[in-house]
Amino acid sequence: MFAITNDNDILKDFRNIGYKDFSDSKDEQAMKEALDKVAKEFGKVYPIVIDGERYARDERITSINPSNLDECVGYVSKADEKMVNLALDTATKRFEEWKFVSPKERAEYLFKTAEIMKKRRFELDAWMVYEVGKNWIEADADTAEAIDFLEYYGRQMLRYAEGVPVVQIPTEKTEFVYIPLGVGVVIPPWNFPAAILTGMTSAALVTGNTVVLKPASIASIIGYKIFEMFEDAGIPKGVLNFVPGTGPEIGDLLVSSPKTRFINFTGSRAVGIRINELAAKVQPGQKWLKRVILEMGGKDAVVVDETADLEAAADGIVASAFGFQGQKCSAGSRAIVVKEVYDEVLEKVVEKTKKLKVGDTRYKETYLGPVSSKEAFDKVMKYIEIGKKEARLVYGGNPVEGKNGYYIEPTIFANADRNARISQEEIFGPVVAFIKASDFDDAMEIANGTDYGLTGSLYSRSRERIEKAKKVFHVGNLYFNRKCTGALVGVHPFGGFNLSGTDSKAGGPDYLLLLMQGKSISEKIR
Repeated sequence: MFAITNDNDILKDFRNIGYKDFSDSKDEQAMKEALDKVAKEFGKVYPIVIDGERYARDERITSINPSNLDECVGYVSKADEKMVNLALDTATKRFEEWKFVSPKERAEYLFKTAEIMKKRRFELDAWMVYEVGKNWIEADADTAEAIDFLEYYGRQMLRYAEGVPVVQIPTEKTEFVYIPLGVGVVIPPWNFPAAILTGMTSAALVTGNTVVLKPASIASIIGYKIFEMFEDAGIPKGVLNFVPGTGPEIGDLLVSSPKTRFINFTGSRAVGIRINELAAKVQPGQKWLKRVILEMGGKDAVVVDETADLEAAADGIVASAFGFQGQKCSAGSRAIVVKEVYDEVLEKVVEKTKKLKVGDTRYKETYLGPVSSKEAFDKVMKYIEIGKKEARLVYGGNPVEGKNGYYIEPTIFANADRNARISQEEIFGPVVAFIKASDFDDAMEIANGTDYGLTGSLYSRSRERIEKAKKVFHVGNLYFNRKCTGALVGVHPFGGFNLSGTDSKAGGPDYLLLLMQGKSISEKIR
């Protein structure tokens, strides 16, 4: 067992692990070796895992490298209704034991998993390079965030285990404690296949719940690798169950089952809304109202006023729009710039975008890789065609020729109307729409003028405007004079308003409360 010598030291000791520096020859060589090692494992078949037992099925998910469509990363067995029911039954049974395991012991499993992940860091990075097309830096940031979640949530559970002080009266002894909910279904996204999967899963486990994990279909191998790390850390059989499959085939079964106590989902708005609707219906035999935790995306804006450092603003727009090909719910897909500096900022962004290296993400120099799948490619290209009718295409707008993958040029549209589809709908690709604002107040109105409210950034040197934006810019994560992506666990608790989700604030001090329920206990004093 991973020992904790002093709980107070652990609580005070959390620090973000930071990212690898691939300009360092040692880290560069380690990454190349990991890429070679992982490539030798291509084509393997990965099982369903329930109660520690491996199950192989002929029905499989085929994982293709989006950077090179000739490369099959591997195959993952797809669960059916029978497997889903077995997993839920197992998790229900194991919950009766796991819920009484001490918070300290549960936290130790997270700390041990973090140590394993640190040792296999480059390997996990490499799987993300190959399976979802992350470049080296984006992949390592993903792994670092996963490690941070394990370290942070373990410490937070130790804090909650102390209970919450309540008012005492002379005639009674009173306590207020937190207890787990039950069986949770965890449905993470493909775009942060290590960080978000690890965060959602570890939070559910450390609070005393059992989990049925359905990884994103196109990132199922990464999901399996992380499941193995929890296993290697000694998590008891059946407490965490690995049940891959597509949403249409098993998602509804998992969500609607009367055995499911809560659903923790990160993904698209459409799927999140459907989950919310399904979970709201009480099924025969169900003894609770299901708790639903949703993070559903955004249409995020980088706002620039005439007082801003325009060079820094242009850098921020490029990083926010095109980091990981714009496939982030936090991506800055709108650049809202006041008219006085609109042309200058647009010109700077175009020039910086022209310098981005597009290509296979197995190579260190690549900045912009492919989008994740054929489905994603078709969707983004459809929006680009819409954008050509709604705005002025100033850069990109085409598939990248001569490459055997789902490559799309970084694309910039100018003079987009604030109500255009490319200004309102989440594209989830390397596309940014420039919108001209008459002044700062107009820019704030445009920024708030969508159904979402996840992240936003303001570049300004005006203290008055920064203070006003704090009050009126309606997003869950607001940044000033920096990009609108790159939230750090514990530093920037992450979650949005409106149809961006339930503002669950992952990586924040109150996130674990979503996975527990309060119990008030009172004993009369004789």
